[in-house]
Amino acid sequence: MPRDIDRRAARTRKALHQALLTLMLREGYEALSVQDIIDEADVGRSTFYAHYTGKEDLLRSGFQMLRQELKEAQSTVRAGAEASHGDPLGFSTAMFEHAARYSDHYRTMIGGRGGAVTENEIRLILSEMVRQELPATLHGDAAPRDFVVQFIVGAFLTALNWWFERKPKLSPSQVDAMFRSLVLDGLSSSIGGDRRPSAD
Repeated sequence: MPRDIDRRAARTRKALHQALLTLMLREGYEALSVQDIIDEADVGRSTFYAHYTGKEDLLRSGFQMLRQELKEAQSTVRAGAEASHGDPLGFSTAMFEHAARYSDHYRTMIGGRGGAVTENEIRLILSEMVRQELPATLHGDAAPRDFVVQFIVGAFLTALNWWFERKPKLSPSQVDAMFRSLVLDGLSSSIGGDRRPSAD
């Protein structure tokens, strides 16, 4: 019986997330209400609140899937024969690819309250990823470790917004290559070695 309940709960959460994504494209995040979402998902109000506290909570919970996707990408980078130790950007390719898949949704949120929620969630996820990848001890004492984490995450968000607003026709791999080249060159003295990746 608990397994049936879990499956039913998973179906409900999936329906609510899909409703949110559909409505974001149609109406924009700011205009949405919980009632709009539950009507689209054909879910009762009490059922919605059994899972989420509101539409921002629903939006935030969707980033758990992104976190898992990026963790899997990190594991792939670590396992790769050519992966270098201490590469703090193991998340970047997967993140740019995710952004490309959901570019319309990102664009509907940028600038509004949804954009603030989205950027904050991405910042938290990427900070976690980078902290895991940075060497425990950085070379030299030019910058504290936490500053380096925030530098990488801030540079990524800047690249992401620039891509959407200025050069949306670039492929994820092109933006990723530029981001990795600039950031890893800048970090080479802190993480050790020549960190410039191939642009292929």
